[in-house]
Amino acid sequence: METAINEKNIHTEEFLVNVGPQHPSTHGVLYLEAKLDGEVIADCVTHIGYLHRSMEKIAENRTYTQFIPFTDRLDYVAAMNNNMAYVMAVEKLMNAEVTERAKYIRVIIAELNRIASHLVGIGTFVQDLGAFATPLFYAFRERERIVEIFDEVCGNRLTYNYMRIGGVQFDLPKGADEKIKKFLGYMRQRTDELEGLFTKNAIFLARTKGIGVLTKETAINYSVTGPNLRGSGVKWDLRKDEPYLVYDKFNFDIPTGNNGDAWDRYKVRIEEIRQSLRIIEQAIGGLPEGDPTVKVGRIIRPAPGEAYLRTENPRGELGFYIVSDGSPYPYRVKIRAPSFSNLAVLTPLAKGVKIADLICILGSLDIVMGEIDR
Repeated sequence: METAINEKNIHTEEFLVNVGPQHPSTHGVLYLEAKLDGEVIADCVTHIGYLHRSMEKIAENRTYTQFIPFTDRLDYVAAMNNNMAYVMAVEKLMNAEVTERAKYIRVIIAELNRIASHLVGIGTFVQDLGAFATPLFYAFRERERIVEIFDEVCGNRLTYNYMRIGGVQFDLPKGADEKIKKFLGYMRQRTDELEGLFTKNAIFLARTKGIGVLTKETAINYSVTGPNLRGSGVKWDLRKDEPYLVYDKFNFDIPTGNNGDAWDRYKVRIEEIRQSLRIIEQAIGGLPEGDPTVKVGRIIRPAPGEAYLRTENPRGELGFYIVSDGSPYPYRVKIRAPSFSNLAVLTPLAKGVKIADLICILGSLDIVMGEIDR
């Protein structure tokens, strides 16, 4: 005999699901506390701090030069860019100018690392969505070409410690320019192939189109920068809007999205790889002769004062604020890390979506916990 169900006696109850801090798709030790109403996220709280290493305090107890290797450990996927931003901030504090050759080499190296970073971001993002390892292996195969170049340039493969106050550690080795030129042609073809795997893939489109829509207003209010901001249609890139080094000498475009969803953030990164290739081609073709290093001495004592410098990192605006008291050690170092602000927007993006889409949104933001828990 069937029993009639009285809907008035049915009660639903929200419950918590813990994602992380050891979940493989949180890209580090990130803990997400998701409150669910069925499969729909009612609220999502991010908990950070599991990787905190007191980087800014360490800087006060190291000389200006000794702190350079620590910047590798911030965004370790784009260590060259972190090195560069820090040494440029110190140079600004010292009112020091580097040679033209050093500026060109820095641009070439920074854009190569931007490509490598975006390859990691795209490859892991697609894997987070459930794809087999093939796309990830393809992305890492192309990244390996860049890592080999970096290995020849500075002897390291992940944390490079290559940039120096006054220039770079070593000049480009013999034959490096030809190897880089060869890589440009190779990478253009591979970028088309990599995009072909996803851009018209029905499953990838269903998982990313309209998911995690970040409006211009929300992005700006949360201080989101980099590809995540440009994916929302805001055409802001420090290489164009506040040019540094020799970026004002090169022709390149700033890709932007239309809807601000996960697909737009992916598409912007694909297009940025192509623009980085354009920049490198122009820089390697116009590489001037000369010494890439200006001698500044082993012990640096900038005059008392302060300086702030920001650059366009692969994940957004990376800034270093340094205060000098005239000693060989910085009095204060404050790091403005792009992933910190980019992660903050996860909470409003997650509300109202299904739990299956939470990992998609997080992966599309392409965060690195090393610079969040600094």
